[in-house]
Amino acid sequence: MAKRNQGINVKVPRVKVIKALEQALVKLETNYKNQEANEVKYKTAQKHWLKQVSKLAISKIAKAENLRATVRYDGRINIDFDLPSGTVKLPEEPKQDFESMHDWQYKDSKEEIENAIRVLKMCDDELISTATYGGITKYL
Repeated sequence: MAKRNQGINVKVPRVKVIKALEQALVKLETNYKNQEANEVKYKTAQKHWLKQVSKLAISKIAKAENLRATVRYDGRINIDFDLPSGTVKLPEEPKQDFESMHDWQYKDSKEEIENAIRVLKMCDDELISTATYGGITKYL
Protein backbone atom coordinates (compact mmCIF):
# COMPACT_ATOMS: atom_id res chain seq x y z
CA MET A 1 0.00 0.00 0.00
CA ALA A 2 1.40 3.40 -1.01
CA LYS A 3 1.76 6.11 1.60
CA ARG A 4 0.02 9.40 1.04
CA ASN A 5 2.24 12.43 0.80
CA GLN A 6 1.22 14.57 3.75
CA GLY A 7 2.65 17.97 4.55
CA ILE A 8 4.06 18.94 7.90
CA ASN A 9 1.64 20.53 10.32
CA VAL A 10 3.42 22.79 12.79
CA LYS A 11 2.67 26.06 14.51
CA VAL A 12 5.24 28.84 14.30
CA PRO A 13 5.26 32.08 16.30
CA ARG A 14 4.04 34.89 14.04
CA VAL A 15 6.72 37.28 15.36
CA LYS A 16 9.51 34.91 14.27
CA VAL A 17 8.07 34.63 10.77
CA ILE A 18 7.76 38.43 10.49
CA LYS A 19 11.34 38.90 11.69
CA ALA A 20 12.62 36.27 9.22
CA LEU A 21 10.71 37.93 6.37
CA GLU A 22 12.09 41.36 7.31
CA GLN A 23 15.61 39.92 7.24
CA ALA A 24 14.90 38.29 3.88
CA LEU A 25 13.68 41.65 2.56
CA VAL A 26 16.86 43.41 3.70
CA LYS A 27 18.97 40.66 2.11
CA LEU A 28 16.99 40.88 -1.16
CA GLU A 29 17.42 44.66 -1.33
CA THR A 30 21.13 44.48 -0.49
CA ASN A 31 21.79 41.79 -3.09
CA TYR A 32 19.89 43.73 -5.73
CA LYS A 33 21.78 46.97 -4.96
CA ASN A 34 25.15 45.19 -5.10
CA GLN A 35 24.30 43.11 -8.17
CA GLU A 36 25.78 45.50 -10.75
CA ALA A 37 29.08 45.86 -8.85
CA ASN A 38 29.27 42.09 -8.34
CA GLU A 39 28.68 41.47 -12.06
CA VAL A 40 31.44 43.94 -13.02
CA LYS A 41 33.83 42.32 -10.54
CA TYR A 42 32.98 38.82 -11.84
CA LYS A 43 33.36 39.82 -15.52
CA THR A 44 36.71 41.46 -14.77
CA ALA A 45 37.93 38.33 -12.98
CA GLN A 46 36.65 36.17 -15.88
CA LYS A 47 38.53 38.30 -18.46
CA HIS A 48 41.71 38.10 -16.36
CA TRP A 49 41.32 34.31 -16.11
CA LEU A 50 40.83 33.98 -19.90
CA LYS A 51 44.00 36.01 -20.52
CA GLN A 52 45.93 33.73 -18.14
CA VAL A 53 44.58 30.62 -19.89
CA SER A 54 45.40 31.99 -23.35
CA LYS A 55 48.98 32.81 -22.29
CA LEU A 56 49.43 29.31 -20.88
CA ALA A 57 47.91 27.70 -23.98
CA ILE A 58 49.94 29.78 -26.44
CA SER A 59 53.14 28.88 -24.59
CA LYS A 60 52.35 25.19 -25.32
CA ILE A 61 51.18 25.63 -28.93
CA ALA A 62 53.99 23.37 -30.15
CA LYS A 63 52.12 20.45 -28.56
CA ALA A 64 48.82 21.45 -30.19
CA GLU A 65 46.66 18.86 -31.87
CA ASN A 66 43.82 19.40 -34.31
CA LEU A 67 44.90 22.93 -35.28
CA ARG A 68 42.25 24.88 -37.22
CA ALA A 69 42.45 28.33 -38.80
CA THR A 70 39.48 30.14 -40.28
CA VAL A 71 39.35 33.49 -42.03
CA ARG A 72 36.12 35.30 -41.25
CA TYR A 73 34.09 37.31 -43.76
CA ASP A 74 35.49 40.57 -42.35
CA GLY A 75 39.10 39.39 -42.55
CA ARG A 76 39.52 38.37 -38.92
CA ILE A 77 41.38 35.13 -38.37
CA ASN A 78 40.09 32.58 -35.89
CA ILE A 79 42.62 30.00 -34.67
CA ASP A 80 41.43 27.02 -32.68
CA PHE A 81 43.47 24.11 -31.33
CA ASP A 82 43.37 21.32 -28.77
CA LEU A 83 46.05 20.56 -26.20
CA PRO A 84 46.54 17.04 -24.87
CA SER A 85 45.31 16.42 -21.35
CA GLY A 86 47.83 17.42 -18.71
CA THR A 87 49.78 19.78 -20.99
CA VAL A 88 48.67 22.86 -19.09
CA LYS A 89 47.58 23.26 -15.47
CA LEU A 90 44.81 25.84 -15.57
CA PRO A 91 44.32 28.35 -12.77
CA GLU A 92 41.05 28.12 -10.88
CA GLU A 93 38.20 29.67 -12.81
CA PRO A 94 36.34 32.48 -11.01
CA LYS A 95 32.97 31.46 -9.64
CA GLN A 96 29.83 33.58 -9.73
CA ASP A 97 28.99 33.75 -6.03
CA PHE A 98 25.89 35.90 -6.43
CA GLU A 99 22.51 35.47 -8.02
CA SER A 100 21.54 37.74 -10.90
CA MET A 101 18.00 39.06 -10.73
CA HIS A 102 15.95 40.91 -13.34
CA ASP A 103 14.08 44.06 -12.34
CA TRP A 104 10.71 42.33 -12.59
CA GLN A 105 11.89 39.43 -10.42
CA TYR A 106 13.14 41.84 -7.77
CA LYS A 107 9.91 43.85 -7.79
CA ASP A 108 7.73 40.71 -7.59
CA SER A 109 9.74 39.18 -4.74
CA LYS A 110 9.89 42.44 -2.82
CA GLU A 111 6.16 43.02 -3.22
CA GLU A 112 5.35 39.47 -2.12
CA ILE A 113 7.51 39.73 1.00
CA GLU A 114 6.14 43.16 1.90
CA ASN A 115 2.55 41.96 1.46
CA ALA A 116 3.21 38.91 3.62
CA ILE A 117 4.70 41.08 6.38
CA ARG A 118 1.76 43.47 6.18
CA VAL A 119 -0.79 40.65 6.43
CA LEU A 120 1.05 38.92 9.28
CA LYS A 121 1.23 42.19 11.25
CA MET A 122 -2.56 42.54 10.96
CA CYS A 123 -3.10 38.98 12.21
CA ASP A 124 -4.31 38.53 15.79
CA ASP A 125 -3.10 34.95 16.24
CA GLU A 126 0.24 34.53 17.97
CA LEU A 127 0.92 31.21 16.21
CA ILE A 128 0.43 30.51 12.53
CA SER A 129 0.28 27.17 10.77
CA THR A 130 2.37 25.96 7.85
CA ALA A 131 -0.62 26.39 5.56
CA THR A 132 -0.59 30.12 6.33
CA TYR A 133 3.02 30.71 5.38
CA GLY A 134 3.31 28.01 2.70
CA GLY A 135 3.57 30.57 -0.11
CA ILE A 136 6.37 32.55 1.49
CA THR A 137 8.66 29.78 2.70
CA LYS A 138 10.93 30.27 -0.31
CA TYR A 139 12.00 33.58 1.26
CA LEU A 140 12.71 32.20 4.72
